[in-house]
Order: sequence, then structure tokens, then C-alpha cells
Amino acid sequence: MTGPGPRAPVSAATGWSRPRRTRICPSILSADFSRLAEEIARVEAAGADFVHVDVMDGRFVPSITFGPIVVEAIRRMTRLPLDVHLMIVEPLRHLEAFAKAGADHITVHVEAVEDPASAARAIRAHGVRAGLAIKPKTALGPFLAALPQYDIALVMTVEPGAGGQAFLEGSPGRIAAVRSAIDGGALDCILEVDGGIGPSTAVGAAASGADTFVAGHSIFRAADPPAALRSLRAAIAPP
Repeated sequence: MTGPGPRAPVSAATGWSRPRRTRICPSILSADFSRLAEEIARVEAAGADFVHVDVMDGRFVPSITFGPIVVEAIRRMTRLPLDVHLMIVEPLRHLEAFAKAGADHITVHVEAVEDPASAARAIRAHGVRAGLAIKPKTALGPFLAALPQYDIALVMTVEPGAGGQAFLEGSPGRIAAVRSAIDGGALDCILEVDGGIGPSTAVGAAASGADTFVAGHSIFRAADPPAALRSLRAAIAPP
């Protein structure tokens, strides 16, 4: 069984980030791969918005995870959008493979592309939404300048490469700077955060302007992942 195949190119998003709302994106990096379909089904039933897929190549970051074959398998497990985060060198070489495998969003790192604006166009040409990520120690200037071309701004709140790390203290200020750029430019872009996200850290990230939260250990390593997801959403957006 193959993935969904090529899709028509898409243009810049129109209204996709509005009205602004909270999105929870469980990261399968922390899931139990011996029963991955069950893990995904449980968080989908609990109200997950996206399934986040961390792709690592052992070069851009030290760890190695998985590639398009796994994305294709996950595509058959869920109807949720697949939010694919490429932590790899030369990411543009692999866009077609991940799009054909079933990615709905593909995020590349500002540190890994020479021209972020053309990278956004290349991603959208494969019929998927375009995301741009930034590491914690990278200067924000080029990232902020490129955001008008993107649908997703992903602020890493840990050094990428491994799950289960602690949320970095300087992250709220960087999140706030990105939120200011999005709002000041009236950009149609969601603000995603990834790294050390649980109920306590998500509160500060939300107060700084994040609207989309990638969470791995705090959901999948909890005794009751669906309850953990609901607790995270309640902490960020209390009823």
C-alpha cells in the first residue's frame, strides 16, 4: 500500500491561523513504537490536533530517527494532519518523498536552508504547508524576516536532537519576539513551540504568544496519555 501520491501545489495560507486557537501536537518520538497505531488512536480520540513527526539524520542533529517509510505508515494510522519536522541537512532534497508519504506540513530549519523564501515555495509546490524552525541559539533576525513566506513558525525550546529535555529558560523571550513579528505583520502563521512542553512550561509559552504545542514525554510517557493531553490543554486554555 502506498501513500497518497503527489498533490497540487498550494499558495500561502489564507486565514488558516485565524481565529487564533490552541493546538496540541503529540510527538511520536516519545511513543511506544511496538504499539504505535494504538498510541496515535488514543491521542486522536483525546483531541490531538496534529501528529508531530521528528525526522533526524544524525548529521544536523546527533540522533537518527526515521524517514518517509515511517511517515507513510503513520499516514495509514490516522486522519490527523501529519506535522513533519525535518532536522536534517539538505532538507529540500527530500521534500517530495515526505509529501508523497503523506506529510501535511513540512518544517525545515532556517539553519539548514540558504534561502528561506525559496524553501517555502519549494515546500508548497508539493501541496503541503510550509514551516520554518529555529534552534535556541540562532539569532532571530533571518528567521523573522522569512516568516511572511511561512504557515508555521516553530521555536525550539530545547536543543533539537532528543526527547525528554528541560524547557530552556530563555525561551519565553524568543517566543514573545516571534509573536510580536507575526502580529505586527498580520501574518497568517501559527506559532509552534517544541521541547520540554508540559502543563507548567506550556503556561509560560502560551503567555508569551505560542498557540501550538508539541509535547512528547509529557503525553506519551504519562500513565494515561489521553488524560495527559487533556490536562495540557486545560492548563493552556482553562474553560
